[in-house]
Amino acid sequence: MLTVRPVRSDSELDQIADLSRANLATEISPETRAREGFVTWVYTPPILRALHRIAPSVVAMDGDTLAGYAITLTAACESVYPIMSEMVQRMGTIMYDGRPLSDYRHYIMGQICVAAPYRGQGVVQRLYTGHREIFGQTYDLLVTEISTANPRSSKAHAKVGFEVVETFSGPVQDWDMVVWDWRKTGGR
Repeated sequence: MLTVRPVRSDSELDQIADLSRANLATEISPETRAREGFVTWVYTPPILRALHRIAPSVVAMDGDTLAGYAITLTAACESVYPIMSEMVQRMGTIMYDGRPLSDYRHYIMGQICVAAPYRGQGVVQRLYTGHREIFGQTYDLLVTEISTANPRSSKAHAKVGFEVVETFSGPVQDWDMVVWDWRKTGGR
């Protein structure tokens, strides 16, 4: 039985790092990327430990086995994980309901990934529900970027309730910035 909750141990953070590394776009075949999806940002155990001290990520656990994870990145995480700086800057230029996206009480989904044996079983929805339960009183929006070359991820995010607020070109690929507005979905 799956349990969705905040990360509790270094062992779980190590499992997140392993699952992330195994699903990096640079580590899997084009066929697997197209069929199963992929992740792009690298998270090492030391980075995950530093991020966890700031804000806990959410995991789906099957006993002691990681079924999936959803990494939490608050504004305070930028000093630990500077790769997010470009995204944070972009959020200041995107208008959402008449205000810059960065003006809202928000945080960033740093990455979400489900282990292969658990895919197609609603784990993404459960991880995001866990995020809303944990952070819904503190934040209005959950924001993330999805590679337009990752239709599996785009479909899963749309099913949860994310909406595309901007599509832009990066140095290597195109991206959709998406928002899940908890004010519209009863986050609080």
